[in-house]
Amino acid sequence: MNRKSLLILLLAGLLTQCTAKINLEYDDGSDTPSDNTITIPSLAVNGENTHDIAKAYRIAIGDIAGNVQYHQSGTLKEAAPCLYAGLLYGKPWTRDAGINVWNGFGLLSPGVAKNTLLAQVVTHEDGKDFIDGQYWDKIIWSVGAWNYYLYSGDEDFLETAYEITQNTLQQLENDEFSPELGLFRGPAVYGDGVSAYPEIYTHHQIKDKNGSYSGIYQWAEVNDSLKVKKGYGMPMCALSTNCVYYEAYTLLSEMAGALNERPNREWKVKADKLYQAINVHYWDAAKKNYTYLIDPFGNCDAQESLGIAFALLFDVASQEKATGIFESTVVEPAGIPCVYPSFKRFRNEKLDSYGRHSGTVWPHIQGFWADAAMKYDRHDIFMHEFNALTRHAVRDFQFVEIYHPTKETPYGGIQEPHLKEWTEWFCAERQTWSATAYLRMIFKDLIGMHFSDKGIAFKPFLPEGVHELSLKGLKYRDAILDITISGTGSVIESFAVNGKKTKDYFLPAKIDEKTVVEIKVAQE
Repeated sequence: MNRKSLLILLLAGLLTQCTAKINLEYDDGSDTPSDNTITIPSLAVNGENTHDIAKAYRIAIGDIAGNVQYHQSGTLKEAAPCLYAGLLYGKPWTRDAGINVWNGFGLLSPGVAKNTLLAQVVTHEDGKDFIDGQYWDKIIWSVGAWNYYLYSGDEDFLETAYEITQNTLQQLENDEFSPELGLFRGPAVYGDGVSAYPEIYTHHQIKDKNGSYSGIYQWAEVNDSLKVKKGYGMPMCALSTNCVYYEAYTLLSEMAGALNERPNREWKVKADKLYQAINVHYWDAAKKNYTYLIDPFGNCDAQESLGIAFALLFDVASQEKATGIFESTVVEPAGIPCVYPSFKRFRNEKLDSYGRHSGTVWPHIQGFWADAAMKYDRHDIFMHEFNALTRHAVRDFQFVEIYHPTKETPYGGIQEPHLKEWTEWFCAERQTWSATAYLRMIFKDLIGMHFSDKGIAFKPFLPEGVHELSLKGLKYRDAILDITISGTGSVIESFAVNGKKTKDYFLPAKIDEKTVVEIKVAQE
């Protein structure tokens, strides 16, 4: 075997009806077993592994596995297999790490998932560990860490994540919380490009350099008179970022419960206050939707799709608000746009251009929006995103980073400083979180697995044209699951575990053997 048996022999062709396992360790002759493996469950649709859904799944697995690379950073003391952000990105970004593990990579390889998370943690001079990365949305690491625990049952890591989350939240409260607004300052989740924001955020104190930077973090560096004097200095408060902070407070109490510790009462108090602040400042009753940014420059009422999806997934939005959101949210042919509408400075009708971070379709956002729709049984909304991502992957033989909203082609968009020349930015190839978004749609929405520290609750859905879906060889904690769903629809008619019918529709976390789950569904 090659000393680094890492690059996976084009996994899309390797997957058949059997589970594949790939060893990711150095072949040093040791007999010590490794947890750095990828266990790949096979997917068949209508009895075929060449159905478009099965092909897109295999393409996703290939993109994901091909982005596993040896890496060392943070508290990862030695180089070990980690999941990179994509083919064109040379490291595992913090937000990508949290999202990819959460989306389902933690089920494929708990060892590599843990490595990837630890690579995003740094130890400060006082000996305490903190989440590293771009400051404003790095707390999303904690969501990935919690879901890693749900998938793996690794309590030792959960204790570590529990401490890191507390340390980091305290740091961010000190630096970025606005008592006046009751919100956290900082850009939007993933929105590190200036094209995600109104034109005021392109301004430079040196007038002839306006629009000369592309990273939103640079705004505070060149606008000393406008920045906030505390923390990093960005004056904006974004919907998505504050929703993630709300979830982090909520998960701290969940972590404490799983570790048999008493939660700090302040976490719920802070979560409740943040919930109220989000719904006071961002909810627009006339639009029946949330707005995007609160800032000193007039706010921004654009549609921030990731923030809206998080509001739904994290229960920031009530059932009544959810109804309005699904009525009012704008979706394009390629899927839901990251920000809508695209800011006017990027729209050139002759070029049919859009901002890199406004107006374009990013698949990781599609995954969250589709998942949020399924939470409320909006199968039509889910299928629009799922079908779009399926056909794009099968057409392109990969999951790219961004799509043009109407042409549906891979598209990098426009962003400063290229705005002056109308030069399109790159569109990254084999983007990991685009591929894991597809896993999320399959694992959490079609198969309908909903994970808690107690186990897995099932709420499956098979659309028209799909009468059987099977996922075989899924590693869950100490068990291997073979799951078959037959029928069409979302109403469970029968649910059997190892041949025994049950009405619980639930698998306990303590199972430790190969387990066969058979589900029959029907339409309402």
